[in-house]
This record gives sequence, structure tokens and C-alpha cells, in this order.
Amino acid sequence: MSVTAITPDYETHIEFRDAEKNFHGNRVVYVHWEQHLSFCSAIAFPLPPAMPFGAFVEEVIKPHYSAHPDAAHVDWSKVVWMIDGEKKTPDFSKSLEDNGLHHKSLVRFWTPGFEGYKGSAS
Repeated sequence: MSVTAITPDYETHIEFRDAEKNFHGNRVVYVHWEQHLSFCSAIAFPLPPAMPFGAFVEEVIKPHYSAHPDAAHVDWSKVVWMIDGEKKTPDFSKSLEDNGLHHKSLVRFWTPGFEGYKGSAS
């Protein structure tokens, strides 16, 4: 949505403080485990673009969601992934960048057979 200023001296240039250049070579990546609302929103992580997707799962996603009772039972080969609104099958051996993740990407994932605690989506 465009915005039209109603004053002639309105400054249109805004430098965003969460720009990629401010993260020392990392990119902010948001992650959300769908149908698990005990995690009420996506979690933000500053990650190197060269990190392999497999390492992202093992070192970032799994530890941060491990408190949930479903986490230990997830079959990661069956997970359904969505990156920035598009369903994808990530290549675990390729980097985050090679898998299409950029600064402020949103990675959503579903775990078939596990729809939250006792099927409650929480």
C-alpha cells in the first residue's frame, strides 16, 4: 500500500535498523511450527546464508522446539515446508541461500501425524 504525505517537508527516506547490513553477515530467518500454537508466533534467528539447511534443522529448529512433546517423534523426512509462502522441498545439503532463503524469510513447517498436543494444535 502506498502512502501519500500531506506535508511538503515529509522525509520519505527511512533507514530501517533491521536491514541485513546490520547483522554482521547473517540474515534474520523466521521459523514457525504450524499446528503447534504453544509457540504463538515465528521465532527469529540470525543465521549465516552459507549454513546448510540440514544444519539449520539440526542446530536451530530441533533444539528450539524440543520442549514440545511431539518434537522427539517428528519424522523430518516427511515434514512439509513452506518458504516465503511457497511450498518447497529443501535440499538439506545446500545452503540456506541456495534453498531460497533471504533476509527476513519466513520458514513454516508442518509435521504430518503430529498436530499439537493430543491433536489440539497447541
